[in-house]
Amino acid sequence: MTPERYPAPAKLNLMLRVVGRRYDGYHLLQSIFQFVDLSDYLSFDSAPPGHFSCSGSLPDVPPERELALRAARILAEECGLQEGIHITLEKHLPAGGGIGGGSSDAATALIVLNQLWGCGLKRWELMELGTALGADVPIFIFGQSAWAEGIGEKLSALPALPEPSYFLVHPGISVSTAGIFGDPQLTRQHPPITIGAFLNGAQENTLEPLVRSRYPDIDACLSWMVSEGISGARLTGSGACCFGQLPEGSDSASLMARLDPAWKAWPVQGCNRHPLHDLSKE
Repeated sequence: MTPERYPAPAKLNLMLRVVGRRYDGYHLLQSIFQFVDLSDYLSFDSAPPGHFSCSGSLPDVPPERELALRAARILAEECGLQEGIHITLEKHLPAGGGIGGGSSDAATALIVLNQLWGCGLKRWELMELGTALGADVPIFIFGQSAWAEGIGEKLSALPALPEPSYFLVHPGISVSTAGIFGDPQLTRQHPPITIGAFLNGAQENTLEPLVRSRYPDIDACLSWMVSEGISGARLTGSGACCFGQLPEGSDSASLMARLDPAWKAWPVQGCNRHPLHDLSKE
């Protein structure tokens, strides 16, 4: 095993629309994903066969729910390996933030262990394994900015998106994705749009009105971002994180100084390519 730290980057939903619902209850979506240069980090150490353990998880996440550890188990079972692993997590991405923290950790575990264990699975095979862990896991394995449709599983690469500087704010709370999608007040029939419409400014998150009404802290966060001149401030995923583009010539340090003490923020850079993209075979 290598002592290397492997990144598990955050993602943003630059646009998110709920456009329908399937017969089985899953929601039909349109979204655009882009990575940013804020990451968790994972390192891997050998362990006796069949021994899977993890340190560094968030305090309220029991081992059986840690997605990176579940990913390691699934990969070993899929490939018929008698392996063990200890995963050390260095957590920076908040839980329930809508930026894919647990999903990104799981994807990094699948990508890296596929290499370290010599499994030889291709990218699409890893994506299929990742689907069992969560709807967002495959996008991190896909490894490129993407247009997503269906329930999020139909991905088309968008490698030429601008990569601006964003200001990302976490208002100190968690949002239940299941709670938002299960809310009877959620509008589920927004008209679909095209990639061209997105590029021309159709960049709303249709979950945002409901989330703002249910979570006053998020409403206050977005209002503050607008008052500070942050361009296109909006929710990512189902929240709780909010983001927008930094005004040209703005000083992120002064924004941080004016931040609510209960919030946390990061100036981040958009990235169209996952840092581990080349570890997976097409």
